[in-house]
Amino acid sequence: MAVLDWLLDSDPAIRWQVLRDLADAPAEIVAAERARVATEGWGARLLALQGEDGQWAGGALFPAQRAKSGKGEQPKGQPWNATAYTLVLLRDFGVDPHSGIVRRAVAQVREHCRWEHAGQPFFSGEVEPCINGMTVVLGAYFDQDVDGVVARLLGEQLEDGGWNCEVENGSVRSSFHTTIRVLEGLLAHERATGGSAESIATRRRGEEYFLERRLFRRKSTGTVVDPAWLQFSFPTRWHYDVLRALEYFQAAGDPPDPRVAEAIDLLRSKQQSDGTWLLENTYPGAVQFALEDGDGRPSRWNTLRALRVLRWYELSHQALPTHPVGITRT
Repeated sequence: MAVLDWLLDSDPAIRWQVLRDLADAPAEIVAAERARVATEGWGARLLALQGEDGQWAGGALFPAQRAKSGKGEQPKGQPWNATAYTLVLLRDFGVDPHSGIVRRAVAQVREHCRWEHAGQPFFSGEVEPCINGMTVVLGAYFDQDVDGVVARLLGEQLEDGGWNCEVENGSVRSSFHTTIRVLEGLLAHERATGGSAESIATRRRGEEYFLERRLFRRKSTGTVVDPAWLQFSFPTRWHYDVLRALEYFQAAGDPPDPRVAEAIDLLRSKQQSDGTWLLENTYPGAVQFALEDGDGRPSRWNTLRALRVLRWYELSHQALPTHPVGITRT
């Protein structure tokens, strides 16, 4: 089976993005498939799990009650089944934010969901830039007012160009994890509103923070900052990795900076002989349901994401893809 066929043999959340980004399908075909995300498959399952209180699992970042194992122990990892990360998944799925069912779900979040930090309304954000970057992404996507959160983030950029949730604990150096989330938020807000000269300049400074480090190397020594960043995850949760960074630059739409070339080489090196990419690093924690077959197995999400990035990179260099999308699987 060709990789394109394999990708299309999946949930509407993947199918519509493959049709749009890899198959160049007509707009009406793409729109019809996208409309199914809210009513079929993963998207419909997530929407159905929203509680009567307007939240998922009774909380913003954390469930109201933590699940326990049969032995009464808390499972390892952060739970991912509360409101914030559920909305992130719905955005990753590309659910139509203008559909009636989605608008009603988001209105419930806006009216009833409060952050655990100090009871702030969900789309007002809280104090940590890593969480606020995510809030801006969600607000921009679901057509909510997050201008105040953006203004706060613009004032929190550190001298080296990035952001760090640990500033309140004295950190003066940026975090890759925090910075990617803020940049994703600023880009989403810019796309939704047009942005401002200040926000665009701030985002560009943040991009330079990554580019100066070739997306994964220390600026001082050139060594790899964290080997875990060379493994590709989905969902990415709050974690940074090289594919997530490349996705950001691809989404920004500018011609690739030469300093992403090493990261692109890493991405190409991970393509399997059957044309797929693997799921490599699933973050532990409670989820509503699994999206794929587990680490070490071919991943439709990572394959879609990787092919989308390579298409952006290779088209900009007017080169044919190293491995055509339709390569035969063994």
